[in-house]
Amino acid sequence: MSRAMVPSQQKLAEKLTILNDRGRGMLTRIYNIKKMLTNTDSKPAFLSDKNLDSVFKYLHKKFPNIDNHAGALQVINNIKQDVVKSLSLYYFTFVDIMDFKDHVVDLLTTIDACQVHMDVTLNYDLTVNYLNLISTYVSIMILLSRVEDRRVVLSLYSVAYEYLHASCDPSFPRLGQLVIDYDSPLRKLSEEFVPHSRVVVPAIMSLHKIYPKRNLPADQMRATGMLSLLAEPLKIMNVPNTDMVQCEYLSLDSMERWIIFSMMLCHQYLQEAQLWDLWKTALQSGYIIQLCRDEVLHIHSYINTFFESLKGHNMSKRITEVKDLQHQALLSAPGIHRERRKFLRSALKELALIYTDQPGLLGPKGLYIFQALAVARDEIHWLLRHFDNPPSKRHNVKLSQEDFVDRQLPELLFNMEELKSLVRKYNQVVQRYYVQYLAGYDSVLLNQLIQDLNKEPNLAHCPEDESVILSSLYNSIAAVSVKQVEANDMFDFRGIRLDWFRLQAYTSVSRAGLVLRDHSDLGKHLNMIVFHTKMVDYLDELLNEAGDLSIYCFYTQIFEHQFKQCMEFPAQHRYSIVFPIICGHFMNATHELCPEERHSIGTTSVQYAHWFLKEMSDEVNQVITAICEEQCMLNYKLLPKHSAASILQSSNKHKKKQDKKKHVGPEEEKPGVESARKNRENFTRMDKLHMALTELCYAVNYCNVIQVWEHGFVPREFFIQHLETRFNKALVGMMMYNPDTSEIAKPSELLSSVKAIMSVLQGLENYVQIDIARVFNSVLPQQTQATDSFNGEKTITANYTNWYLEVLLRRVTVNIGQIVYSPNRKAFVTVAADNNSKENLYLAAEEYADLTELRALAELIGPYGMRYLGERLMGHVASQVDELKKLVIQNKEVLFNMRTSFDKPDAMRELFRRLGRPVKQPGNVDSVLMRMTIIGILLSYRSLAQEALLDVLEDRIPFLMASVQDLKHFVPNMKDTKYSNMKQQVVNEMASAAGLSCDIDPLLISALRSQKNEPRKEYKDTARTSTSSVSSDPEVTNESDYELACLLMVFVAVSIPTLAKKDVSVFKASLEGNLNNCHCLAKAVNQIAGALFTIHGPGDVSDRLQEFLALASSSLLRLGQSQEHDKEFVKNRESVYILLDLIVQESPYLTMDLLESCFPYALLRNAYHTVYKASAVDN
Repeated sequence: MSRAMVPSQQKLAEKLTILNDRGRGMLTRIYNIKKMLTNTDSKPAFLSDKNLDSVFKYLHKKFPNIDNHAGALQVINNIKQDVVKSLSLYYFTFVDIMDFKDHVVDLLTTIDACQVHMDVTLNYDLTVNYLNLISTYVSIMILLSRVEDRRVVLSLYSVAYEYLHASCDPSFPRLGQLVIDYDSPLRKLSEEFVPHSRVVVPAIMSLHKIYPKRNLPADQMRATGMLSLLAEPLKIMNVPNTDMVQCEYLSLDSMERWIIFSMMLCHQYLQEAQLWDLWKTALQSGYIIQLCRDEVLHIHSYINTFFESLKGHNMSKRITEVKDLQHQALLSAPGIHRERRKFLRSALKELALIYTDQPGLLGPKGLYIFQALAVARDEIHWLLRHFDNPPSKRHNVKLSQEDFVDRQLPELLFNMEELKSLVRKYNQVVQRYYVQYLAGYDSVLLNQLIQDLNKEPNLAHCPEDESVILSSLYNSIAAVSVKQVEANDMFDFRGIRLDWFRLQAYTSVSRAGLVLRDHSDLGKHLNMIVFHTKMVDYLDELLNEAGDLSIYCFYTQIFEHQFKQCMEFPAQHRYSIVFPIICGHFMNATHELCPEERHSIGTTSVQYAHWFLKEMSDEVNQVITAICEEQCMLNYKLLPKHSAASILQSSNKHKKKQDKKKHVGPEEEKPGVESARKNRENFTRMDKLHMALTELCYAVNYCNVIQVWEHGFVPREFFIQHLETRFNKALVGMMMYNPDTSEIAKPSELLSSVKAIMSVLQGLENYVQIDIARVFNSVLPQQTQATDSFNGEKTITANYTNWYLEVLLRRVTVNIGQIVYSPNRKAFVTVAADNNSKENLYLAAEEYADLTELRALAELIGPYGMRYLGERLMGHVASQVDELKKLVIQNKEVLFNMRTSFDKPDAMRELFRRLGRPVKQPGNVDSVLMRMTIIGILLSYRSLAQEALLDVLEDRIPFLMASVQDLKHFVPNMKDTKYSNMKQQVVNEMASAAGLSCDIDPLLISALRSQKNEPRKEYKDTARTSTSSVSSDPEVTNESDYELACLLMVFVAVSIPTLAKKDVSVFKASLEGNLNNCHCLAKAVNQIAGALFTIHGPGDVSDRLQEFLALASSSLLRLGQSQEHDKEFVKNRESVYILLDLIVQESPYLTMDLLESCFPYALLRNAYHTVYKASAVDN
């Protein structure tokens, strides 16, 4: 005797919940298997082995009755381990699907036996889960039939398993039959669903109350005020009037899938009017239906193929109807959905603006958000699958690309994310409202319904199980309070929702003690309560359910295309941030039954988020670069040199009458003209750039952090990093340095451009919340070093150092008489062009090496950069000193005798002749003078650069500079001389780095000290070749350094008179310098003597310089004793006399008293009078 089935013991709610979750997992796994077997890179290698083709053909032909002892299969025995290991995942997925099928069939049969009544508006959870299970089951079976090589894979595993374990896998026989049965899945499924139709058809019929209202064209949506809070202003604070609240945001895609799949399997019921209307509308909405992710069906063709296979059912009429519906879908569906997307853009934008202004409306009107998200999500899903799967050409329907290429789609996506972010931001507002609603209204009404239930005459007493559940529901919602929200308590109403699900199952079966359809008020109110509980504790999941866009993970090409379109369309720039945000949805597509795909999907999401943010940052930086270029051009027009034309024009005003008679060309536009506008509607290029910058910065500034998988992306950080890199490149690029032609921008012009760019970048703080000072502090200090830390490329400091030392100063030293250092102008001045030079014909040195330009240079590269310039310069000085030592060693004996015989004119004359010109080589005297002059030129440039640095620092950090000057002037004295000298050296290094002048340059001392350990690169000039045969470095190191320093000063002193014989030694009063820059010897003598005797001597710098003064004065006095025929030969004698005065003036160790004691002042006075008179005549 069979027992009666007790519905409460069947656990329908629990089974539906578990099987739906497992079904989604199985669908994901079979989807991945299909993709892997389709892709040659991901499927096992032996499945692509051509040598096994005969085996695969045999297995496919004999499936499922495989003779494992057949000779053709012996080759599998060799690879059985690899086959079992590689195919086990595939095989057991099919086994799991078979188990899933068994459980589904069992549950569907149980539901049939219980005669469950399905109505989506009443027992929502039961009906939705039931229809979802059917949809998932059908999708799995269809997808199973579409897996390539499924027979080969299963057979191969079975054979290898038997070879390995000597027995067949127990699941294989049933599995083989499953694959055979479901080769034509719909045919088999339609047979299965004949008994289930008694439950399926009423469930689908209940959708007739919902689906037509949801599937409206855009015009009707506007007319009915759908999703509009302002349609009825007086009711804006009221809760939406609906008795099927959860159906309002039910997925349209899901409903269409339920209708199409169910009516395919129960096609006998299509003659019923309501079912036919649902079927017709669903098939007219589109021609593609989703199975899983991007696996789709061309549904009309698939249905017709199935109907054609049904023999004896007279399906020709149905086939014709489906073809007509397909034609209508191809013609009208794309346009309908295009217009619907247009409507949704404006509707969602309106909602976002209102909720932003009045977040309190998120309580009573919260349902509108989920309705809007669900409709928008369905439209996006429709667009993706239809755009990616165009119809066959045989339909002869030409589709307009405008219906599928939606340039304004980013705006719709952005508004969806904006609504979701508002809900998350004001989640406590929503929680407070619905907690009060549950406790203050829902619980009261539920209690009243329960009491009415007990009073009902037809119901003698409420069944115990149902009574317990209802009482529990009432007690749970009546106990909540606002204090729990204020205390941030965690709510958990999952028990309430599961209890209501169970109650639906108990009260929807036949012969139930409490029949739910007889008490529809109770069912609808409990559905409302479930929605309200979800608004309290299930908000994030509800947002994901209604607005999940993880589908983009499987349409990456379209995703990229839409992003590129967005970046090409300026009006959509502000919405570009939605693309990296959507990457955070990708992980929603994963399932715990398929953990192996989590890493690949997560990696994809992170890579795309990174790429989107990188492209956005690049686009912003391109706009900023364009604005900077415009500003630099405007700034360039304001440079002083461009005022020359205006000055000239104003100075010639008295000639206006004559000029009027002549035709004058159009005047050049003056700076500022571009700012005058007659019409605001005329957009200039700068207006468009600022508009684009505003839009892009809005996107960058939209959110602080974007969570993608296990990563947090900060858009502003991306932007700042790219801005730093671009700014760094721009700084070097604006130098316009060309090593081939030796062209470079003037420091003052570069500084002007840098300031213009910095002003543009400072304005960025008005658009996006970034600390632009951080960018400056990161980039600008790197330009004070030789290489930057971004790519290790040369900086402004390195390029300017190289140009000044290797180009400008090289021309000063090589082209004698063309560029002169002028102390009164504080600049290097070009006095003549080099017509024979193959390089640039003319270089105006004063435009690059005057105090103004060097101040600009100091401001650009700062103290660190100026120190680097000084170190490089002193390296060249050290190399010249090294060469001078070699000359001293070569003439050591002669110099030693001259040092002791300076008061013997005849002996000195004879010794000087021995210093004369060797055969086939330039004279040693000329070589010494040339190298000392080079040193003087380098040191003069160094002093000019130091003065410029001092000016800049006194302007920028006056108080700190005052402290540095105070330390320099008042170095604390110590009893121990050694420590006192060390302290003096440290202070001097600090003062030198700050631009203050020191008696002896610390960098020069450092360069000369390290000369022996680190050989320096020689300074490039023509004097290199003059000493090619002098003694080698070991000779230098073996001599006494102190003695060599003494003899070097002797060599220079006795060589100075020879300058008088050279025409280019003439002193120019206007420049206060000699044409051959020999006046720079004053600085060279004092600095080199001070440095050498500080390093090598006992500190007798003053004594050695007095000795130098005695030798030099006696040698110069002998010039005055020249014979008459020699006077013309030494015509620049007065110019050289002045050099002696300059040496004393420059020296901190020599005084005018010492000079007058060995050289008559009258000669100096006459020399000055002569050269200034000659200069006046020349002028």
